[in-house]
Amino acid sequence: MTPEDLLQALARTRASLDGSEVTFWWTGDVYSWAPGEPYQRLFGFEGLNVARLVEDGAPGAYQLLTREAAFYLDPQTREILETWQDKPVVHVWNDPANQRWRPFPVPLTELGDQVCFSLEIPLAYPSPLPVAQYPDNSADDTYRALELFQFFAPASVLTTDAPSVPSTMSWTRSSPWLPWMEQGARPGGLTFHCRGRKLASYDEVPDRTRAYVEARHPEFAHAPEKWTEPNETSWTYFRKLNPPA
Repeated sequence: MTPEDLLQALARTRASLDGSEVTFWWTGDVYSWAPGEPYQRLFGFEGLNVARLVEDGAPGAYQLLTREAAFYLDPQTREILETWQDKPVVHVWNDPANQRWRPFPVPLTELGDQVCFSLEIPLAYPSPLPVAQYPDNSADDTYRALELFQFFAPASVLTTDAPSVPSTMSWTRSSPWLPWMEQGARPGGLTFHCRGRKLASYDEVPDRTRAYVEARHPEFAHAPEKWTEPNETSWTYFRKLNPPA
């Protein structure tokens, strides 16, 4: 298959070629690691992403327009946390979380009647939270993380004319401590381990989660209408809430 064919198959899996809104929902857990310490399950984690795919100036080039929200949960009760160790929890409110797609050799594994698209994204860029300005919230002037996505779809996605196909996903992230955890220069970090699926509509998001979004940021029930930048991240959002003195 050509890179153009592969990208179109990924587009059917991740979103919809007809431009309609697509909601992914996921759930999982967040584990801590630190030298000389046992791994600990610190949080549950649940989130959603609402996306719209549009052409980006030329056939085969796309903009993926998305908003995503995700929430840290009590690891036992799975209730949304508002505090952790007497610190306010800052949930994920990334608006926007957009991507530009161009044809590339998307990694594909055939698994019988399924296929898997694997996207492995190492990140390293200047941190929005320099240590000198945020000594309690940041351990490095470079943000480093590893994002590992897998999207599973019926093998027919490689030949179908349908704009969208059912799909499931897994996501793992290795990252520093979250800024609101106030771990400073402590060695270690977090591993997120989640799985989810493409929903038939936003209405399939669990009631508790939809109510939380509606009460705080109802715009996250829909994808953006047009491209804006820069993207929001947990680190830039924390900076907005806590501007440097």
